[in-house]
Amino acid sequence: MKTVYIVRHGQTDYNLKGIVQGSGVDASLNDTGRRQGQLLYEKYRDVPLEVVLTSALKRTWETVAPFIESGIPHEKHAEINEMSWGSHEGKKGTPESIQEYREIKDGWGYGRIDGRIGGGESAREMGERLQTFIDHLPNRDEDLLLICSHGRAMCGLVTLMMGRKIDRMNELVHSNTGVWRGTLQTDGTWLFDLQNDRSHLPVEEITGKW
Repeated sequence: MKTVYIVRHGQTDYNLKGIVQGSGVDASLNDTGRRQGQLLYEKYRDVPLEVVLTSALKRTWETVAPFIESGIPHEKHAEINEMSWGSHEGKKGTPESIQEYREIKDGWGYGRIDGRIGGGESAREMGERLQTFIDHLPNRDEDLLLICSHGRAMCGLVTLMMGRKIDRMNELVHSNTGVWRGTLQTDGTWLFDLQNDRSHLPVEEITGKW
């Protein structure tokens, strides 16, 4: 049975400060993000993972560095990079940019998947590259895979793996180092029994009540 563990990268200073990253900002993790990655490793270190697949952006492989350092083979796949947010990248949200984001994001949910935030990538375009990545998974030799991606890209990835259209990705939520676990079904879709699981993190961090 082929099983994937999909995780969003840990926190960066851009996340903390509300600055848009997207695919054009290659930020590193901050201390919190590195701690989140270590806690993730401590929870799943005994799972006999056979390969680690990350995006081409360093915040993903920094998150799963403990797994890679333990000797698990690592590959980078640009197909699971974060969505491009165009002119919004590297900037803090303004009332105008936040309004644009909301309108186009809501439009995706109504099937308007060619909308582009900041002139960046459309939901359709992201979905096409994510599907290329998904299509190669059943043909891999490994049965236990760890995948580290990004918030919006991961929502799209899991949505498509469930056999749904990309316009339903708004239904999913994501958190730094939230874990999704899916198993490949005979019909080619994936069944997820963990969804944005953060049980490896302190309760105070999950609830926001420090």
